[in-house]
Amino acid sequence: MGWLEAIVLGLVQGLTEFLPISSSAHLRITAALAGWADPGAAFTAVTQIGTELAVILYFAPKIGRILVAWFFSLYKRDWRGHPDARLGWLIIVGSIPIVVLGLFFQDAIDHAFRDLRVTATMLIVFGMILLVADRVGRQYRDLDHLTVPHGLAYGLAQALAIVPGVSRSGGTVSAGLLLGYTRSEATEYAFLLAVPAVFGSGLYKLTDIGGAESPQWGPTILATLVAFGVGYLVIAWLMKFIKTRSYVPFVIYRVLLGVALFALVYTGVLEPNAGPAM
Repeated sequence: MGWLEAIVLGLVQGLTEFLPISSSAHLRITAALAGWADPGAAFTAVTQIGTELAVILYFAPKIGRILVAWFFSLYKRDWRGHPDARLGWLIIVGSIPIVVLGLFFQDAIDHAFRDLRVTATMLIVFGMILLVADRVGRQYRDLDHLTVPHGLAYGLAQALAIVPGVSRSGGTVSAGLLLGYTRSEATEYAFLLAVPAVFGSGLYKLTDIGGAESPQWGPTILATLVAFGVGYLVIAWLMKFIKTRSYVPFVIYRVLLGVALFALVYTGVLEPNAGPAM
């Protein structure tokens, strides 16, 4: 991977990670359109660390309160009912599905799931699910209503993002809206829930960077830093956007992109299967 590719893919990662349009799909599509090799699952996982650092910075006060309350709840009974302590435990509960499915489908994540036809299908199907959720969700709950079953439902939705095209934020937000949470609360929890999952995945994939089928360390670090800066700006914009607007524009974009991707694949412009990573 060259430095230009790293900058471009870092920008794509930062721009798309928090929008419900699938950053992994956009990294895969961008590389294919540019004629570059598939950057690979390891590169995607590691650069997502940059965007999650942006989440930690943006939500630092809230994350700090959650960590303190959760720590005290370990040995102080009166802290166990604290809302922030409960949220901390529920983030752990919600992270279980992606750990299990990520390990179980590890080979498919690196190969079969990266087929562009799969990506196009997921863009369209989960775009329509987001549309339904945005339209029928009652949006009366905040995170104080979060329960263990709801946390697991969020977690299962997040776990589906191991398939490019689903979107971690899109899947999780859809689950939240269907459970009755407001757009802002569902989106905030989606961001918080992603932190342990993304850091875990990124750290797990670190050993693959620099290998024969993965990008080298220098470009990967550059892409991660670019993703961090751009991702922070996108979080700030999105949290303001969803307070007054729906997710419909993203649904339209997903469907159009999926249809265009199918057209490019079936007309032979793009090869559906991933080549070796850069």
